[in-house]
Amino acid sequence: MGSMSRMAWSVRSVRHLAGVLLVAVGITVSAAAPRAAQAPETFADVVDQVAPAVVYITTARTVDPEQRGFPAPQTPEGFEEFFRDFFERGQRPVPRPGNAVGAGFVITPDGYVVTNNHVIADADEITVVFSDESRYEAELIGTDPKTDIALLKIPSDRPLPIVRFANSDRVRVGDWVIAIGNPYGLGHSVTAGIVSAIGRDINAGPYDDFFQIDAPINRGNSGGPSFNLDGEVIGINTAIFSPSGGNVGIGFTIPANLAVPVIDSLKRSGHVERGWLGVRIQTVTDEIAESLGLEDAEGALVASVTPGGPAETAEIEPGDVILEFDGKGIDRMRGLPRIVAETPVGKAVEVMVWRRGERVPVEVVLGEPPDEEEIAALSQEGADTLPTASLDDLGFTVARLDDDLRARFELEPDVEGVVIVDVVEGGPASEESLRPGDVIREVSQEEVASPAEVIAKVEHAREVDKRSVLLLVDRAGDLRFVALRFGSG
Repeated sequence: MGSMSRMAWSVRSVRHLAGVLLVAVGITVSAAAPRAAQAPETFADVVDQVAPAVVYITTARTVDPEQRGFPAPQTPEGFEEFFRDFFERGQRPVPRPGNAVGAGFVITPDGYVVTNNHVIADADEITVVFSDESRYEAELIGTDPKTDIALLKIPSDRPLPIVRFANSDRVRVGDWVIAIGNPYGLGHSVTAGIVSAIGRDINAGPYDDFFQIDAPINRGNSGGPSFNLDGEVIGINTAIFSPSGGNVGIGFTIPANLAVPVIDSLKRSGHVERGWLGVRIQTVTDEIAESLGLEDAEGALVASVTPGGPAETAEIEPGDVILEFDGKGIDRMRGLPRIVAETPVGKAVEVMVWRRGERVPVEVVLGEPPDEEEIAALSQEGADTLPTASLDDLGFTVARLDDDLRARFELEPDVEGVVIVDVVEGGPASEESLRPGDVIREVSQEEVASPAEVIAKVEHAREVDKRSVLLLVDRAGDLRFVALRFGSG
């Protein structure tokens, strides 16, 4: 026993001495790093809990017998690239009914079912099928193409199994995700993966804010749910990116917190009620921020205001930068449309804008968006006596608008301003994608009607030590702000 005790003491002494020596030479000894959370041994318990509420959906519609190809379901604008491989590959002779296969899930015991709009678009009949093969003819309650969400209702004489939505704001990159759907019409299939990214913009619509997941999803998963490990729906599977037509581990799901207000509105009225501000916005770049005196490149720059819209009524101006909306900070331009859309129509909100170097509060009463939003060009008055002017360090030449230039660049008769007639390749204007035919409406947020006015305002910006000058450019009625950086010379 004595020798064993001496041996144990010797081992402890050596370890202690080694620690002292390591500290003495500047090496820090730290405790072992915490273990990462281990993967679950199985997803079976979660699947058993939620699978009864996941359904697959078939549709039928009358098809023109003379039509040679099977028509693909209508996809929301911007989704064509993602769904082209789904609906163009494997086209076959037209059957009498047209069938589409997708997925969905039940959210209330009395039979409300959520799916994608593109799954049921143009359908004459919609059938909801459960995993036990029970079938129900569904009523279409409403759709929202802008978010690709549809709400159905099925009759039932018994309470149906349901799933609940998660607070998707708590989802983190790296979280486990379980997808259940009906790929290729095979029936209930379960896949698992992780959340690969959040806040993805795939140019599908004005409210893009997708989760990207790598849980394999394919045609037929559309409209089905993605779950967290608590069995809550974090999103609605909507699209994949697939150059080959098969799964490549890049799928997109609509976050629950974006979907829930849409679903509630469809359930309440059959259509989506969104707040509308009536502005066209663009990103605040570093150059634009510097031109406007903003410390950081944040907010949403107002490029134009819809005549008669809520913003115009509240005297929001082109060139204002929206920094806050209803108490919520706008750190990214594309965050504003979603926040506005989630705000009730008729609500009076405070909007904080950056205007001519100052924070200015503005109260706006939100309206409801018209069926077709039209941005009207603002008329300008003025004459020009100097035919052309070159701004060499900015890399472009401007000219007075006349009938010949209007015809040359196919400009509308009511467009006023100063037209760009030449752009130097590799110069600041070229780098910002300006081109001949663009019309400069404003310089430094002041209207211009002649080349001489352009030169004067550019020179003034230079004299007050601005590193760039801000232009409002009209391209075929599309207005945007462009900040051109002065050359080093």
